[in-house]
Amino acid sequence: MGPSHLTPYFFKAQTAFDQEDITMATLVTRNRFNVLSRLATHYKGPISAAIHINDDETKEETVKELRALYDNNPDLRDYVDLHLIVDKFDRQFNMWRNVAKFFARTDYIMMLDVDFHLCTDFRKTISNNPTIMDKLREGTTALVVPAFEYLAQEDGVDWKTFPVTKEALLQEVEEEKIDMFHKAWLRGHGSTNYTQWYESSLPYKVVDYNFSYEPYIIYKKEGSPWCDERFIGYGANKAACLYEIYLSGIDYYVLPADFLIHQTHVYPEETRRKERQYNRKLYSNFREELCLRYSRLFVATGVWDEPRANNLKIECHKIRGFRSTIKGPTEA
Repeated sequence: MGPSHLTPYFFKAQTAFDQEDITMATLVTRNRFNVLSRLATHYKGPISAAIHINDDETKEETVKELRALYDNNPDLRDYVDLHLIVDKFDRQFNMWRNVAKFFARTDYIMMLDVDFHLCTDFRKTISNNPTIMDKLREGTTALVVPAFEYLAQEDGVDWKTFPVTKEALLQEVEEEKIDMFHKAWLRGHGSTNYTQWYESSLPYKVVDYNFSYEPYIIYKKEGSPWCDERFIGYGANKAACLYEIYLSGIDYYVLPADFLIHQTHVYPEETRRKERQYNRKLYSNFREELCLRYSRLFVATGVWDEPRANNLKIECHKIRGFRSTIKGPTEA
């Protein structure tokens, strides 16, 4: 792709954060600057934002907009670490995610798309639950915050009208105003099991995983896999990242009362369609590569027969030829 110019902490948050706080690790482009500003004011907690700026005639004007944004919102100055990425390559989403994660300054991060509104205080939910905190500290659990969207796009424009309790959300589900995010693409979020979530009062484990699953997760920064940067553009980039996290031995548990809602915006559908076709082929090969790489790692480190390898065994056995390929090394 060529070189990118990275400036870590182009702006650095003035607040001293608790090490066990949760950093929103997100990526932002010029058309989402105002959404980032709104997130900072709403969350009032640590945010690590990878900001991509095109290296063209708009660069200086874009940086000027960014400075003005910081001048006008003290919450940006208090809570947001901003890392500037300047190059000529759009949509290197996984590289941007890695930048946001790498420079996060707390033990735990949430891989968040900036367009989602945080409707509930999941930081309070997690910090007040010793069992959940212990799971996060161990680094073997990622917490899923279920995502929703309004069926009528105009209803998803004003975040101030969004429900802030599960009870209020369920009322809108009953009224068929809101539903799981991207319901038309069930594989994207179906593994969260929304039917179970509606009835649950306790965290529950994701058991019906599929390789297209794209939940929004909170997990331990240290020791977790990075997002593979071969994925450029739309399609499979986040799924690939989450798939590797899952195969590495990190289980997904769904929080029973917290949720996010997507804030409506327009997608460039033609660009998305073309890039998805390419990434679909890449992802197929990538899954096979991951299964072999982690199988070899687990065998070599003596954890093949431990619970950590269970996710890999279940998912990789779905890949044609995996059983016969892995039979020799695991029996050695």
